[in-house]
Amino acid sequence: MSSTPSTAQRLESILDKMNEACVRATRPLGSVRLVAVSKTQPPEAVQEVCDAGHLLFGESRVQEAKVKMPLLSSRIEWHFIGHLQKNKIRAALPMFDLFHGVDSFETAEDISRIADEAGLTPKVLLEVNVAEESSKFGFMAGKLRTQMEQLLAMNQLVIHGLMCIPPPQPTPESSRPYFVLLRELRDSLEKEFHSRLPELSMGMSADFTVAIEEGATFVRVGSALFGERTGKAWKPQAEAGCND
Repeated sequence: MSSTPSTAQRLESILDKMNEACVRATRPLGSVRLVAVSKTQPPEAVQEVCDAGHLLFGESRVQEAKVKMPLLSSRIEWHFIGHLQKNKIRAALPMFDLFHGVDSFETAEDISRIADEAGLTPKVLLEVNVAEESSKFGFMAGKLRTQMEQLLAMNQLVIHGLMCIPPPQPTPESSRPYFVLLRELRDSLEKEFHSRLPELSMGMSADFTVAIEEGATFVRVGSALFGERTGKAWKPQAEAGCND
């Protein structure tokens, strides 16, 4: 019988697949970074990934991250990958190195205003609703184009690129058109507004290799790294009753 792979083995397998995708796309090895999606994972599970040599993690709940971060290495680079609620912005800004999901003009305005008050210049990615789903957060592509000049004029924001979460697909290949759309939108925005947007955050456990083939610079992988969840999601004791 085959044994369950260890965290280190799963990490090595993911990194190997990332490198193979880079080779297929004739991209340099190391041109894509893995964001280990640690939301709802206990600190011990995050520590296992750290022990295996990986130090970039993604969280999506500010209160959960606030409890988890002090328990782990100060060398970790933390990214925020979820929808950022207005009442969490002030707490979140000093905690995270990059915000992947700035999903509306109003949220960008709030982040810029609060960052100005705090003397911070957060790095952000703009989330694009690539399938134009009414139930999802994110800029519609056409709307983003009309608002891009104003977004770039927000002095406190450092816009590094775009991010997307395509709808669930039956196969990894089915996600490819959405990744192509995001890359082509990024390329056209760079030309139109004469602004570099080097980062594309796209691809998750099921389809990250396809995303890399289409230009992803960050892939967000959770279950393929931490394994399928067998119990309840971790909640910090101090925040068990917090509605975050």
